[in-house]
Amino acid sequence: SVDCSFSRGVCDWKQDTDDDFDWNPADRDRGDGYYMAVPAFVGHKKDMGRLKLLLTDLKPKSSYCLIFSYRLAGERVGKLRVFLASKKPAPVWEQNKGKDERWRTGKIEIFQGAETTNSVTFESERGKGKTGEIGVDNVVLVSGLCPED
Repeated sequence: SVDCSFSRGVCDWKQDTDDDFDWNPADRDRGDGYYMAVPAFVGHKKDMGRLKLLLTDLKPKSSYCLIFSYRLAGERVGKLRVFLASKKPAPVWEQNKGKDERWRTGKIEIFQGAETTNSVTFESERGKGKTGEIGVDNVVLVSGLCPED
């Protein structure tokens, strides 16, 4: 498994330069490192911020599972989407509301065909709300299919 978390992960994260705002580090409640977040008040409604994970050395014709923690805190905070570079421009995962302020786990299967996925993009879309944030943390890539809960 490959640790792509933000505090000490070995992965290559890039801010998209063609979007409207950047994701920023935010301190974890427990004080052990940080996660990446977009506060609800950044930008205008429908503005986008994209954080791209560059993937190298994924073997063709194999399966991987991307596991991550996410949080959508606040009223009408916006949407969090995940895109895979080798796929059509539709998101492979999307969430637009948190039931509460808790962290949840997202899982995405990545099947490497002849075309390999060379990046994963976390996209935050600004909502109407003025409070809360969208956060992503603990991003891990494991080989094989995603485990059942």
